[in-house]
Amino acid sequence: MPPSAGADHASGPRHSGLLLALLAFAQLIVSVDYNIVYVALPEIGSGLGFSAQNLQWVVSAYAVAFGGFLLFGGRASDLFGRRRMFVLGLLLYAGSSLIGGLATTQGLLIAARALQGLGGAFLFPATLALVVTSFAEGRERNRALSVWAAAGASGMIIGSLAGGVLTSAFGWEAVFYVNVPLAGGAALLAPRLIRADGPREHGRSFDLPGALTATTGATLVVFTLVQAPASGWTSPLVLTTAVLGLALVAAFLAIEARTTDPLMPLRLFRNRNLSTGVVTTFLFMASFGTLLYFLTVYFQTVHEYSALRTGVAFLIPMACGFLGSMLGGRLATRFGARTTLVASFVLGALGTTVMAFAMEPDGSYVSLLPGLVVLSLCQGVIFTTMFSASATGVHPYEQGIASGIVSTGQQVGSAVGLGVLVAIANAGTSGLTGEAFRTATTDGLRTAVLVATGGIVALILVALGFERAPRAAAVKETPAESLA
Repeated sequence: MPPSAGADHASGPRHSGLLLALLAFAQLIVSVDYNIVYVALPEIGSGLGFSAQNLQWVVSAYAVAFGGFLLFGGRASDLFGRRRMFVLGLLLYAGSSLIGGLATTQGLLIAARALQGLGGAFLFPATLALVVTSFAEGRERNRALSVWAAAGASGMIIGSLAGGVLTSAFGWEAVFYVNVPLAGGAALLAPRLIRADGPREHGRSFDLPGALTATTGATLVVFTLVQAPASGWTSPLVLTTAVLGLALVAAFLAIEARTTDPLMPLRLFRNRNLSTGVVTTFLFMASFGTLLYFLTVYFQTVHEYSALRTGVAFLIPMACGFLGSMLGGRLATRFGARTTLVASFVLGALGTTVMAFAMEPDGSYVSLLPGLVVLSLCQGVIFTTMFSASATGVHPYEQGIASGIVSTGQQVGSAVGLGVLVAIANAGTSGLTGEAFRTATTDGLRTAVLVATGGIVALILVALGFERAPRAAAVKETPAESLA
């Protein structure tokens, strides 16, 4: 396999463990930021004067840039080297976090979050491709993905508590500054633990027309879907970005069908697992992935929790997510990815429904816990398993772009789900104050969570599209494939 395909598998168990630790740490960094920002949202909103509707852009700007550039980042990982893109993503992440902490205006903070999303678009597919190609399909890969996903869940636990502590002690700016040494330190470690990529493979070119049309088109489409609930589907801005975005996406597909070395080979969608995986990650983030936002609003707006108390409130569900992530690989190995996903979606829908009906203006935290624990466990299992299932059968040369494709579904789903559900949650709160506002906010949040539950129910049917792996294939353990 040519050097450009990425770093090779570890030369021994110790190196293998260190490599996985670094890749898991990169995932932890991303998830720390994800949850730490959620906890700090009310402080950011009041500090920079965001409205209730516009505050979502602190989250959505990241998702728009991440989703728009993922295909670019995934293909760059395959062509230019996974270690190079891994380091580039970390450096962008560190730099944008510094800018975010220094931001004194809404525009600069949103721009910093978009730059973080660009860093994530390089970092995430490179990291996921390195995990997938460094460990053999089956038990070994499932274990590695469990560690990787569990690191993400750990980051969310750390982010919950650290967000509350840092915001209370030093202000919301601190939740950005903390990423600078973490991402910078990981970038310095990468050359020591990941083998150099080497020269690019001869005969392969970078599809510049495809990259430009895909990146611009995807960014405009995601922007349209996020902004439409706030501006209205018939507003000039939304109509303009929708038409331009769809036209560029159509042009991209035409280019990919004709070019000899496409950015996104359309034949990849013949892989049933990959095509099902894209829909799965989209609906997962549009449903499960939005719940943290609504819980944050419920805790801090309805019950007036402080940032620190909100962080503590998230510890139990995040710990359950960690446990689910660790269990996901074992369950997928024993029962198969499809069975594991279907069962998790069924239980997750039940847990989310129970939690929704426990959301009351005078409801207690304890009343939320039964549903919250169940859905958090299922969320951890699903996050591990859906990426493992999506990567099955994809050639190692194309794991970068495959990771980018699946991750695009994830980020677009996050942006679309949050944009639509925030509009639903805020629909009946305009002009209200006091107790009426608390009641209307709770009703809106409950409705949004129930709509998200509908997305989880749809996932049950989608998951049936994954191939049912033979039991023997699911449990066999083979040496990891070299990438050098």
